Parts: sequence; structure tokens; C-alpha cells
Amino acid sequence: MTAVLETEHFPTSVYKFCKELGIGEEQFYGEFGSLDAVRRQVWTKFFDQTIERIEKDKNYNGYTNREKILSFFYTFFELLGLNRSYVLFALGSDSQPSRQLAQLGDLRKKVRGYAKSLIEAANEEKQTKVTRHQPGLFSEGAWVQMLFLLRFWMKDDSPGFEKTDVAIEKSVNTIFDIFDNTPLERVVDFGKFLYKEHMT
Repeated sequence: MTAVLETEHFPTSVYKFCKELGIGEEQFYGEFGSLDAVRRQVWTKFFDQTIERIEKDKNYNGYTNREKILSFFYTFFELLGLNRSYVLFALGSDSQPSRQLAQLGDLRKKVRGYAKSLIEAANEEKQTKVTRHQPGLFSEGAWVQMLFLLRFWMKDDSPGFEKTDVAIEKSVNTIFDIFDNTPLERVVDFGKFLYKEHMT
């Protein structure tokens, strides 16, 4: 990250990069297979540090899924704020969106995995199968939300990125309102009401 910010470009050669760092190429290849892998790992480190921070909160395990996702996004974007110069350069230096997204590939897996684990835990508490949410759909929704918030944050010039905090809260609440009040669950609730009214 330091090399990128100081030179204003991503390293193009492992040889030159290692020479600048004063390490041998064998050391580099012992950790990474390519320079692109380093770019991807920067993002997974942001994720890992976010999880470490939120799980240090002794109240975290008692949070609802909505509160856990809110905590995740607030903390993640707080970390990005500490590294804003790098993030803006990393996502804005390439004119091809596909290459910009490629560096987020491993982050996508982590975000989807995190969201999937939350919905699977919530599904275990559901009494009927028809009221359970689809983990795949929920996890992909969390990733799309991440991309939306990332784009929003990049353009946010409010003090302390206050607008991003509002966007996080509103988007998470909207998503959970949709998931918590799906038409299927309303139909099931209505069915239970009719059953009780006519069979008791």
C-alpha cells in the first residue's frame, strides 16, 4: 500500500517490487503467487480486521442479525476511512470496471460467507421451513449492498463521512424490512390466523 501511494502506480514487476523492498523473490512467492494476489489480500485484510474488531465487543454475540450487519458495515467503512487514499487509488486507477472488481473477488467470498453464516443461524431458530430465508440470496444481497455502499462512500465528502453512516443505516434497515416481512411469511401468518379462527 505504501509503495502504491508513494509511486502512484501499482507495481508491474515482482522483481522490481522485491528489489524496492529489499527481499528476495523466493520470499515473495512463499506468500503470494502474483502481484494481483497482493491486491486482493489487501481487501481481505480489511475484512479480517473488521471481524476482529466487532467480535471484541462483548455484546456482539447477543446482537440481532440486523445489529451485526450494521456493526460490520460501520466498522468496515471506518477502516476504509483510515486508508482512504489507497482505496480511492485502487478503485479509481483502472478505467476497466472488470479489473476494479477483480481485486474484490476474495472480499466478495468473505462477505458472502459472513452473511450466509448469519442467515443460517437465524434459520435454525425458524419453526417452519417455509419461513426460512435462502442463505444464497441473502449473501448475494449483502455483497450487492457492499458494492453500493463502497461506491457511495467513495463519493462522500461529508465531514466524518456522516452521509455514508446514514446510507448504511437506511440500506440495512430496508434490506431487513424486506427479508423480515416477505409476502410468503405474511401469507403463512394469515393462514395461521384463518386456521385458528375456523378450527378452534
